[in-house]
Amino acid sequence: MSQVQKGFYFDMTSCIGCKTCQIACKDKNNNPIGVNFRTVHTVEGGKFPRPFVYFLSVACNHCAEPRCVQNCPTGACHKREADGLVAIDPEVCIGCQYCTWSCPYGATQYIEEANRSGKCDGCADLTANGKNPVCVDACLMRVLDFGDIEELKKKYPDTAEVATMPDSSITHPNILIKAKPEARK
Repeated sequence: MSQVQKGFYFDMTSCIGCKTCQIACKDKNNNPIGVNFRTVHTVEGGKFPRPFVYFLSVACNHCAEPRCVQNCPTGACHKREADGLVAIDPEVCIGCQYCTWSCPYGATQYIEEANRSGKCDGCADLTANGKNPVCVDACLMRVLDFGDIEELKKKYPDTAEVATMPDSSITHPNILIKAKPEARK
C-alpha cells in the first residue's frame, strides 16, 4: 500500500455539465471515438412541480481495493506505490477486458484499435511534476480538485455518497463529492 493516496474531489453543486473536463482528458490521451477516461453524466429525476437535474463528472476513482487490479490476470492493472494511483501497463495488457467488466464505475475502457484497456491514470506524467491533471485545470467552474486524499478530506469535509454511484464499501474509492441534496444516498 502506498504512503500517499491521491484522489479527486468533485463539487456537484457548481458543475454546469459543460463537459470541458471530459474533452480535455480525451484530447490529452488522444482517445478514439467512444473511449472516454472521464465522463460527465446527466441525471434527471423528480416530477412536476419538483424536477431536478445534476451532473456527475467521473473518472477512475483510484480505489483502495480496485476490482480491476484484483481481476487482471497479467498484472497490467496495478496500484502505484508512490501515489496510490491505479494504472495499466500497455505493454503487459493482453486486451482480455477483465478490468472493464470488473470496475463498478465503468472507468476502465477497452480500446479496440489497440487491443488493450486504458483508463484515467490521474495524469501521472503531469502530477509527478507537481501539476494538476488536465481535467482539473480545464474546468471552467473549478469544481474539480486533485491531491492527497487525506488533505482533500480536510479541505472539503462536506462530502457524501451519491445515489447513482455504487456503494463505496465495494472498492473504497478515492473520490470526494459535494452532492446536491437530491443526489445524496
